[in-house]
Amino acid sequence: MNSSTDPDFTHRSIIERIVRPPITDLPFWIIQATVLVIVGVHYFVDLHPSLVNSSLPTGVPVAVLVIPIGYAALRYGLAGSAATTIWTLILWLPDLMLPHDEGHAGDDLLNFAIIILVAVIFGRRIETERLTQQRIDEAAARTLAIEAGYRRLFESNRSPIVVIDERGVVTDANPAATGLLGAAVVGRAMAAVLDEDLDIGSLSGRVLSLAGGHDYRLDVVTLLLDASAPRRQITFEDITEERNEERRARQFAQQVIQVEEDQRRRLARELHDEPLQLFLHLARRLETLGNTGGVPETVATGLAETRNQALDAAARLRSLARDLRPPALDQLGLVAALSSLVADVDDEGSESTQLSVQGSPTRLSSDVELGAFRIVQESLRNAQRHANAHHLRVNVEFQEAALHVTIVDDGTGFDQRRAIRSEGESPSLGIVGMRERARLLGGSLTVRSTAGVGTVVEATLPFETRPTVANGTGSVPRVS
Repeated sequence: MNSSTDPDFTHRSIIERIVRPPITDLPFWIIQATVLVIVGVHYFVDLHPSLVNSSLPTGVPVAVLVIPIGYAALRYGLAGSAATTIWTLILWLPDLMLPHDEGHAGDDLLNFAIIILVAVIFGRRIETERLTQQRIDEAAARTLAIEAGYRRLFESNRSPIVVIDERGVVTDANPAATGLLGAAVVGRAMAAVLDEDLDIGSLSGRVLSLAGGHDYRLDVVTLLLDASAPRRQITFEDITEERNEERRARQFAQQVIQVEEDQRRRLARELHDEPLQLFLHLARRLETLGNTGGVPETVATGLAETRNQALDAAARLRSLARDLRPPALDQLGLVAALSSLVADVDDEGSESTQLSVQGSPTRLSSDVELGAFRIVQESLRNAQRHANAHHLRVNVEFQEAALHVTIVDDGTGFDQRRAIRSEGESPSLGIVGMRERARLLGGSLTVRSTAGVGTVVEATLPFETRPTVANGTGSVPRVS
């Protein structure tokens, strides 16, 4: 530490140290008595030079003062050396005032200047060292207090916590962790405790399902207690109830979608079996009546118009039934159903709609095919109703283990954040529904939209759907 730049070494702090000597300490007074003895001997020598052997230099007693002053500096710092020096000056005044230069004032003043310089420099240096040591001690005390507080928090925390070294070996575990992972967890490799294939560095934020059916979210932080041996702390946050709520919500959403699809299937069947057949039967009856002899021409014309209206209603019912549950999806598969859907959209509006298929088309599980069809159907309907698009493109890619679907339009686009907040807008509800369908199938859905440019909807659905509700049992951890 550089004392010249230390704020503690201001003029004010030096004066405070000088005016506050350690007068309550007995060794301090022993030092002052030693100074008194040295001054007395020097005074006696100056008054009786004939009593002293000529081989003893006159200035030696003055130099001897360095010993008590230096010791005062070592023991008390600047306060001790300054007080002892002032005390020495006061005691030395009578000697300096002896007549006929008996006190050797010139030599004594020179020696005093050296002694004062040594006292100030030595005292300030010692004071610097003492302040540095004091700060080190205070920092060590704070560190110990922090470590003690951390230890109390570590031991009393209800969440399981383990500490691992740079090799991934558990060096410490709180009672909650030993209760969860076993009393012998300390000394074992954390990768072996959880799973041999897990990377400890990538565990933060991940979820483990451990024995007993409890789910834990892991939080990994680096401890800076010792820079030479960095350690990491792993906290196990019990999120079993949160995960159970998520599972129940997902199961409920799946049941809602299933009920909706069942209703669609039933309505499609009922529309096809009853109203559609009635309209077709009505159209045939009207055609028969119109062709009956003796019917006035005006009546025949009206019957023909009514027959056309019945056929038009039948066509609308057939289209509605097909939208509710396209028979091609169950009978011929996803590609055939999407081809029919794209053709219908292309015929209904002014948009140009195209379908492209990449990879080797294959039949998938009914859930995956239905989910992909609904995502494409909802995207195309949203583009028709809200985007004012001129070109629509659907791309279906059969990858190695997943189905990737992309729907692109060149419409007006929209603000995604505003659409999600505005629950009354159809596009936002459609996005939520599509994303939920993809999530229930273990996949993902992203929407990118730019105002004035268009919208891109991408969905990736794995061929093998994961179970909606996990049992959470077993002794082998499951990572998600």
